[in-house]
Parts: sequence; structure tokens; C-alpha cells
Amino acid sequence: MKPTHLRLRRACAAAAATGVLIAPAAAGSASGASAPERSAPSSAAAAPTPTPTPSSDADAGFTPLTPAVAAQLDAAVRRVMREARVPGVTVGLWAPGKGSYLRSFGVADKATGAPMTPDLHVRIGSETKTFTVTALLQLVDQGKVGLDDTIGKYVTGVPNGDRITLRELAGMRSGLFNYSLDDAFVKKFEADPQQSFTPRQLLDVSFAHPVLFEPGAEFDYSNTNLILLGLVVEKVTGRPLHDVITKDVLGPAGLRSTVFPTGPALPAPYAHGYTDQTASGQVEDSTHWNPSWAWAAGEMVSDVQNLRSWARTLATGTLLKPATQAERLKTTPMDIPGAGYGLGIFDVQGWIGHNGSIPGYEVLPVYLPSAQATMVIVLNTDSQYKGQEPSTLFGEAVTAIVTPDHVYPGHKPVAPKAG
Repeated sequence: MKPTHLRLRRACAAAAATGVLIAPAAAGSASGASAPERSAPSSAAAAPTPTPTPSSDADAGFTPLTPAVAAQLDAAVRRVMREARVPGVTVGLWAPGKGSYLRSFGVADKATGAPMTPDLHVRIGSETKTFTVTALLQLVDQGKVGLDDTIGKYVTGVPNGDRITLRELAGMRSGLFNYSLDDAFVKKFEADPQQSFTPRQLLDVSFAHPVLFEPGAEFDYSNTNLILLGLVVEKVTGRPLHDVITKDVLGPAGLRSTVFPTGPALPAPYAHGYTDQTASGQVEDSTHWNPSWAWAAGEMVSDVQNLRSWARTLATGTLLKPATQAERLKTTPMDIPGAGYGLGIFDVQGWIGHNGSIPGYEVLPVYLPSAQATMVIVLNTDSQYKGQEPSTLFGEAVTAIVTPDHVYPGHKPVAPKAG
């Protein structure tokens, strides 16, 4: 799949893992608990709440979260953790009538051994895009911008700015070079991860490269697109982007634990993040790196429960007019079957939402309308395993168990042939 995260030197992909490898790791907490256990949970501890309703098993394609299924999920998460060397992860699943599963595994701080818990804040990377585009679409609903307006109407100096539309920017079809893939920019950032960047500096990096294709001709994931949309929101509202998102999106959505920071600080409590996107190539603690380079494309912070709420709000469009939400959900193909990208949102095997990656953290909050189910995965590393994003490995392992007809991001178990 084309990139669907925000990264630096590596393009962020939601490509599927070819397998999940087996090994033990720290066990997770029981559903709803706040801290992981240090030994494997008993079947009683694994019991989800509430009790699933067997009579509704077949209609939604979501496996009831019985104690036996919870044990399968525990084992699958541990396998991925061990193989991909993930310090800590929280996995949450919720589906009406099928129960719930909320467990944390591993550590939030490798230096102290503090456990990963469901209440910890993490950086959410490209999930930020869903908030920026929502703010833009609210302006569409207010009649203040049009999706088919050109970016040149709002921001000067954009290559092909008289032809690239806001719709093409939000849909990743502008043809503008992704500034975070510029080698010189990456080296500059890695040399001093505490430095601050302005949106104009980020655009200058992008615009120094030729455009990749004609507007609308192809899908190509570019963080540059969201920097431009952030500037549109600021120009039209006359307010800073962080203020618009905080008051106009987070407030109405009831997301009190989600913030658009204006500096490197994280709200407490938080998980430490670990990345190998470093000058040395060694894994480092990136918790307090300055995320200004990500801005409208990836600077925000949240926690599991807020991401759970947001995944449903985003997919069902409760902050937008129905017609605008319908435009948002019109997808164009990416490069795996069953996957499409809309306006700052994807539909991957029926799971609607977005993933996110920034040095030290990854998140995967998605919603499956057919089962009214939500899955949220957060982890405190972005270091890839054999070219795969760890959040994708967890997503595949989990959905192979609970939604075998909707395996994220595209593998479906093949039944053995008879005879």
C-alpha cells in the first residue's frame, strides 16, 4: 500500500505482514484494567466485558470476544511484540453485543520499567490529518471554502497552484513532492531533533523538487498536502490551526485528552517513544523531540479512549453534514485490493480511519461500520520489522482473529483445498 503514515526517511506504508512470529512477551491487563500483569493471564482474567451475545454472531462478521478469543489475542500480540521488538503496546476492541478487549503489554519507559497502560498519552502522527481535514470540511459546510477551489486562491507560490484543488490535496492526488522524503531535510532534522520548523520552511523543501505528476492523475501520499490545507484553515478562519482544531473539532467531539501541542511537551501521563530514525541508526528515546516538522500532517497527541471515540466520530461523520461526509468517503484506489483513500481518511478492507507514525510512536484507530466495531492500537516505537510498520503487524494479527473477512490491511486466510 502507498504510505499512510507520517515518517521521515522511510515512506510509511500499511503494507501487510506475511506472517506473525511466535514468542512470549509481558502479558496484558484484563479488559478495562489500568496496568499490565507480569505473568500470563488466567482464563478468568482474560474475560472481556460485557458478555457477548451469541445470537448476533453471524450478522456482523465480528468474532465474540470470549475468554478463549481474548487468550488468542493475547498470544498474537505477544508474538508481534517479541518479533518486532516493540517495547509497549495497548490494544482495544469494542463491538456492540460482542464484548470488549482492552489490554496493555510491555513497558512505557525502558529506563524505569514503568508498564504500558491504557491511559497514557502518545504522539499520533498522521492521525492528525483526520483532524486537519475535518476542520477544512467544517469550513466547506459553512460555505467558506469549496473542495474544488484551487490552492492558489489561498496560498501563493505553489507549483501548479492554479490547478491543484483542495479536494486533490486532501485526497493525496496533488503531485507535490513529500518534503519529509527530502534527504537533506531528513539529515538536518536528525542532526538536531529539537529544532523548530515553520510551515513555509516545509513547503520550501517540497517546492524545490519537480512535481511528480499532473493534478489528480495519481495517488501519492504527501505530507506537503496537509501543510497547505493547514494554511488554508488558518487563512480562512484568521486563527492558528491548533486553536481551530481545539475549539472547533476536539471540543464538539468531546476529546478532552487530545491536544495539538505548540512545542515538544507531552501531557502527563505519557509513554516514552523509541525510534531508529536517528543520525546513528541506533534506537533512541524520541519522546521530547520537537514535532513542529509534522504540524498539520502529524503533530497531535491523544490516548486510547479518545482515539476510540474519534474513530467512530470520524467514520460516521457526526461533525459534518451528511453530504460532506459522503464526499469525504469517496475513495480512489491505492495499490492493494480493497483499499482506497478518501479525503484525509482511508477504507482498508472495510475498516475506515487512518493510521499514524512519527518517530517513537504509531497508532491505528479504525472503525468497521458493518459490525459497528472499533479497533485502536497504540505503541511506543515506529521502528520497522522487515520493512513492515509494527502497527500494521498488530492490526493484521488482531483482525485475522476477530474479523477474518476484514483482515487489515488486506490478507484473508485461505481455506485449505479438500482432497
